Amino acid sequence: MLRRSASILSAALAAVVALTTLTACGSGDSQGAADDKAPLEIWVRKPPGSNTEKTHQQLAAKFTELTGVPAHVTALFDDFETKLQQAAAQKKLPDLIVNDTAQLGTLVKQGLVREVDRPGTKGGDQLIPASWDAAKGADGKYYGVPFSAQTFGLFVRKDWREKLGLAQPTSWDELDALATAFTTRDPDGNGKADTYGYVVPGSTKRGYLDWYFSSFLWSAGGDYFAKDGKTPAIGDGSSVAAAQRLKDQFCTAKTVVPGAATAETTQAHPLFETGKGGIYFTGPYNMARFDKSLGKDRYEVIALPAGPGGRSVSLAEGENAYLMAGSKNRTGQQRYAEFLVSPEGQTIGMAGDTDGNVVRLPVNKGMDLAAVRKDQRWLVFDKVYREAGRYVPVVKEWTPFRQASAEALNGMVADCGSDPKAVLGKLAGTFAAELTKQGVGS
Repeated sequence: MLRRSASILSAALAAVVALTTLTACGSGDSQGAADDKAPLEIWVRKPPGSNTEKTHQQLAAKFTELTGVPAHVTALFDDFETKLQQAAAQKKLPDLIVNDTAQLGTLVKQGLVREVDRPGTKGGDQLIPASWDAAKGADGKYYGVPFSAQTFGLFVRKDWREKLGLAQPTSWDELDALATAFTTRDPDGNGKADTYGYVVPGSTKRGYLDWYFSSFLWSAGGDYFAKDGKTPAIGDGSSVAAAQRLKDQFCTAKTVVPGAATAETTQAHPLFETGKGGIYFTGPYNMARFDKSLGKDRYEVIALPAGPGGRSVSLAEGENAYLMAGSKNRTGQQRYAEFLVSPEGQTIGMAGDTDGNVVRLPVNKGMDLAAVRKDQRWLVFDKVYREAGRYVPVVKEWTPFRQASAEALNGMVADCGSDPKAVLGKLAGTFAAELTKQGVGS
């Protein structure tokens, strides 16, 4: 979301002073003596008054009922991170926050969170092993407890596909052929050439195009870095092949909805639901929206077929429970995080088939999603996450890499005379420089 740069700068500078104090005093001491009965202040990144806030309130109430420890939830959405910085500057950090997995690197760098003992976390061994990757810092230590996961699937206009007599795609070639058919064969039957195959959020803002591209990169056998994590692999052959395929969709087949290069997700969603494009790689959170705007029977959700790399890989995201530095009630922090990942906590968080869900996909491997939700489409995403989900690389700060990648890819698809090999070769150089900046080198 947009924030005023001046506010960020002033908050960040103030936070530095506060965080120095937090570090010097040690956790617990900066807010008084340790007290395992002290009330817990919990912040969640949800719209105030929303059903998702109500679900978090239910979680807090159940925790208090079970433990006797008071827990108060504050829902914040706009400028969440800025308000957290302000709280740090005032030495009034909440005890725990539930926020995006992508925020981990920043929170660790700023010293706002404390380390989590993975083996010592009750129920931690019952979590899907991959979910812990979202809580691991660049130093190999853990700074959060996984709470909710999500991954992505192909939303396809089923009515268009069936009208054209085509089967569900089982390979990338079949997927591209379906996109071509949606573009050239008038699937909505209005006699106009006004439909396209792919809906792509191709904006550089917040690195959207890279966010979209990552699943295709990995499925093509490409990667951002070599296995050592110290050498860029974004310019290697498989990575270049994935980029070439993306460019071909924009420039050769012309199967991408016009305007995609500047579209954020807020502009991309309507392109699918209003019938401009028929294939959209997106998350399960859009099902409720599209059911209302488009109609549940007019589209289907399928897993991304295996790519040239021999398998299907899908970007995994979600939320962690972060234990904040300086809490008086470290025991309560730990117990709350453990409750969130328990079967009871995960069930409450899933909120059935309602829009109050704060657990999109459970991270507790013992959970039977079908027993909680009747909408079987969730099982597609659950299977993809468990079998093919992959989080972004573990580096100190992922944002600079994602942004650089989005800008390079965006420039490539916007210029049909560009050379993907040269573009990604230059990007690899940018990656190498950023790795060095972050203290990593080959």
